[in-house]
Amino acid sequence: MTPDIPNDLLQLAAEWDDLHRWERKQLGLALRRLGLTYSEIQTIVPLPKGTLSLWGKEVELSPSQVESIRQRTGPHNFVGVPRDTQARRRHEIEHIRSEARSFAESHLDDARFVGGAVLYWGEGSKTRNFFDLTNTDPAALRYFIRWVREYMDASAEFKLGLHLHEANDEAAARRYWSEALNLPSAVYGKTYIKPAGTGHRKNHLPHGVCRVRTLRASNYWQRVMVWIDVVAGSFGPVDDSPW
Repeated sequence: MTPDIPNDLLQLAAEWDDLHRWERKQLGLALRRLGLTYSEIQTIVPLPKGTLSLWGKEVELSPSQVESIRQRTGPHNFVGVPRDTQARRRHEIEHIRSEARSFAESHLDDARFVGGAVLYWGEGSKTRNFFDLTNTDPAALRYFIRWVREYMDASAEFKLGLHLHEANDEAAARRYWSEALNLPSAVYGKTYIKPAGTGHRKNHLPHGVCRVRTLRASNYWQRVMVWIDVVAGSFGPVDDSPW
């Protein structure tokens, strides 16, 4: 049985064109909390199903509401029934992290592997799903590129990003980094140019700062976070004794 809709919500729905965006969202959430499916909500307010699905993630339906939806839509129809759509990805990540731990533990005697993990630990991005390293030293970035290709993916692709000052020559900087990193056909993202007078540096770096980002690297990030954890743990517990 479709849930009854309070008159105050029906009145708001009738005033839809005059509602602010936040009021529309609150109305959509209120209707979802009643246990309505997205299709049922669409008969009341003109909202795309994608928007309703996005907003609906904020609402946790009760078991009785879920069962009511199943009875109204049929046992094999899951439209409007909340599902754990991330379960498969979570299992995949668990598998990646488990393999990464075993791999790291078996490579603790490999100086190049440990060196790359420590380099990323200090200089790499810690933002989830972004796997990149930023530096002014081409040698450090070359090491990172070779490390990724040796331990992650031999066919890994990279995208470069530059951070320059206003006085830098962007075209010259791109040529310099492409050659220095042995990436002649490198793709560049939008360059950030720091305007004059916004910092205290007197001697601007002639070629700026370069970021090397690994493409399609969500799994790489998951893996390297485990590698760092294993390498850090290999030093044993921290104490207060001097070296």
